[in-house]
Amino acid sequence: MNQIIKKTSGLLLVTLMALLIAGGSTSCKSKKKLAREQAAAEYAAKVEQSKSDLNAIVDGTTHWTLDEQDKRLEVIKSYNLDDQEVKDLIVKAESTISMKRAEMERKAEEENLRKAEEARKLAAQTRYAPIESQFDAVAYAKSVEEANRQIEMTLPMYATPDVPVLIIISREAGINDYDRPTTISMFLNYLKDKKRNIYKVETVKNDSQGKITELELIKK
Repeated sequence: MNQIIKKTSGLLLVTLMALLIAGGSTSCKSKKKLAREQAAAEYAAKVEQSKSDLNAIVDGTTHWTLDEQDKRLEVIKSYNLDDQEVKDLIVKAESTISMKRAEMERKAEEENLRKAEEARKLAAQTRYAPIESQFDAVAYAKSVEEANRQIEMTLPMYATPDVPVLIIISREAGINDYDRPTTISMFLNYLKDKKRNIYKVETVKNDSQGKITELELIKK
């Protein structure tokens, strides 16, 4: 009897162990399956988010700066996603960012040139202010005698009374078209007669002594 009980107990123990092992194996398989499903879900989400971000870059609907777009693109590329649509969008996004950066650099260069031109004109205005002030003094003199006195004070600034004065009447593609040539003496007397000055200095040439040898004017 005891022997039968011992055999029965042993059989129950073996059965219990088998059930425990089977349960553990099933639990392990479930965990692996869950992990695979979770990884697949994360991968799918990463693919969809990457597509969304790349489309936004290509379509220009993102508020990211170009540097931020570059960084996001590098992150997506680092995923090495095996999705053809994502791969195609990466190529398009790279091209889009490149074109936008080139356009931004072009505009920046244009702005720099514009500022440089404004600075040049401002410097020229300051540089040529004494000459233009003399023109105004002649043109707006209260009397002929005062105008003549201003002309006498002005002429010593020039190498001779016959220094050429070129007046620009039009400009196209960087080429100037000039009015009939005149001299500084004739021009100052013209200002005296007209009693107004509508010209400003564009360029000035000087000799080694600093006297003006040629004057280029343009309408204000």
